[in-house]
Amino acid sequence: MTGPVTVKVGSVSGWAPSPSVEERQINAIPGNRNSRPRRLSDHPRSWSDGGQRNQATVPGFLMRRELTERAETDGSGLRAQFVSLKDRLQRSVIGQDRAIEHLLIALLADGHVLLEGAPGLAKTRIARILAQFVEGEFKRIQFTPDLLPSDLTGAPIYLPQEHRFEFQKGPIFGNFILADEINRAPAKVQSALLEAMEERQVTSAVTSYPLEDPFFVIATQNPIEHEGTWDLPQAQLDRFLMYIGIDYPSAGVERGILELVMNETVESFAPEGPDPDAPPIAKADLRSARQEVVAVHVSDFIQDYIVRLVSGTRDDPRPIPGVGEHLSHPISPRGSITLARTAQARAWIAGRDHVLPEDIAALALDVLRHRIGLTYRAEADGVQPEAIIKALLDQVDVV
Repeated sequence: MTGPVTVKVGSVSGWAPSPSVEERQINAIPGNRNSRPRRLSDHPRSWSDGGQRNQATVPGFLMRRELTERAETDGSGLRAQFVSLKDRLQRSVIGQDRAIEHLLIALLADGHVLLEGAPGLAKTRIARILAQFVEGEFKRIQFTPDLLPSDLTGAPIYLPQEHRFEFQKGPIFGNFILADEINRAPAKVQSALLEAMEERQVTSAVTSYPLEDPFFVIATQNPIEHEGTWDLPQAQLDRFLMYIGIDYPSAGVERGILELVMNETVESFAPEGPDPDAPPIAKADLRSARQEVVAVHVSDFIQDYIVRLVSGTRDDPRPIPGVGEHLSHPISPRGSITLARTAQARAWIAGRDHVLPEDIAALALDVLRHRIGLTYRAEADGVQPEAIIKALLDQVDVV
C-alpha cells in the first residue's frame, strides 16, 4: 500500500507563497465560488504566479523573461532614480502626491496625461519641474482661440535665395510638451495633436517627420470657465493615457505651499551656486526603465479582472446596476490595455515584479473615467463618471 503522495505546487522564488492544502482542495471543486474573493482585502496571496498556464507558448514570453532577468540584475539602481525623482517632485509641489505619482506612472508607461483643475493649483508647475528633472527639451504651448494648426506642428517656409521650401519645425518637436489650457483652442488645432500623440510623427504635405523619443504630452484645462472654450472631442480624450484631476489643498497644506514659494522667492535673489540636487535622469535610463516596466508580470487572474472591469461597461456578461444604464458608449479595449500598462508601472515603482489588484483599483479612476460617454439623462441627473467607475470596482469580482 503506497503512502500519501505529496504534491508540490510551483511558485516563483521571492514571490508570494503558494496556497495551503485546504485552499487547493476547495479551489479544485468545479464551479465553487464560495472561497473566491470578492473584495480586494480578500485576494489570494499568489497573484505573482497564479494563472501562468502555458507561458512558454505565449508570444513574447521569452522576451519578457529576458527583460525580467535583466531587471533583477540592474533594476534597483534605475528604480532608485525614479523613487528619488518622485521625492524631489513632492518636495517641489506640495499636496499633490497622487497627481505626481500618476504623472510618473504615465511617463514610464509611455503615455500622455490630461491635467484638469482650477487656476492656481500648480498644473503648469508640475509639468515644468518634471521636465527639469528628466533629460530632454521642454516646450510650452499656450493654446488660444486664434491658434492655427501650423503654429503647433510647423509649416514649409520658402527660401528665396535657394528657390525652395524648407519645413520649419513647430514647438511640437520636443520631448516634454506642455499644452497649456488645451480647451481654449478650436477643434482643428486640438486635432493637430492626434497624429503626434498616437503616431509620434508630424506630416506636412507628403512628408512625415518623426518625433524624438521620449515624447510626453502634458495637457491642462480649466473646468470652471466654458465661455470661449471648446470641449475636447472624445477621440482625442481617448488618446490620453490618464485624466488626472487636481483638487484644492487643505489649509495645512496651503500653509506649506506659502512657505515654499516665499523661500523660493528669497533664493531667486541669491547668487547662483552648485545645484544640490542630483543630475536629471538620462534619456537612456528612461528607456531602460520602460523596458523593465513591460517585463513586470501580469498574471492571468489580473488580466481577467481587468477585462471584467472594462467589459462591465458593455453589460458583458450581465448588466451591472449603476453602470450600463448611464452610458451612451462604453469603454473600448484600449481601456484594458492602458490599465494593464499603468498597473505594471505602478508595481515597478513599488519594487514589485508583479501586479496586484490594489494597483488596478488605485489607477482605474484616472485611466477609465474619460473613456466613457454619459447619456443625456445621466448628465441631467448629475451622474458623474467617478461614480460609475466606483460602482464597477465595488461590484466586479476580483477573481
